[in-house]
Amino acid sequence: MRALIQRVHGANVDVNGEKISKINGGLLVYLGVGKTDTEEDANFIAKKLVNLRIFGDDAGKMNLSLIDAGGEILIISNFTLQGDCRKGRRPGFDGAGEAEMAEKLYERVADVVAAEGVRVAKGVFGEHMHVSSVNDGPVTFILES
Repeated sequence: MRALIQRVHGANVDVNGEKISKINGGLLVYLGVGKTDTEEDANFIAKKLVNLRIFGDDAGKMNLSLIDAGGEILIISNFTLQGDCRKGRRPGFDGAGEAEMAEKLYERVADVVAAEGVRVAKGVFGEHMHVSSVNDGPVTFILES
């Protein structure tokens, strides 16, 4: 499982011209599920998302977690994170999880994050989405399980 995470001042997602989700500040997460990922991978990523200390404290140092900072999270499914661009000009997606399994694990990540007391907003699995954000920093990390 791969997650591209961005610390943001705000983010939202539109589907078919309709705003379906919005956060005011916290993390924008693009989540790509691989074909060999399990519920254990989902739990690992979710716990890392809420506990990773990437928010500034009073001194401006990255010492606060999403929970400490009182932030929200917007999670967007993104199978292209599993794309392999090493050969040729067209990415290969053999490593991406099948849709049914990937959606289950995507939902698992969202559920575990919510169980930690963080407000969760989501995109729509498998839909074409327009995502907008105002990055903070920018602070961007890649997490892998």
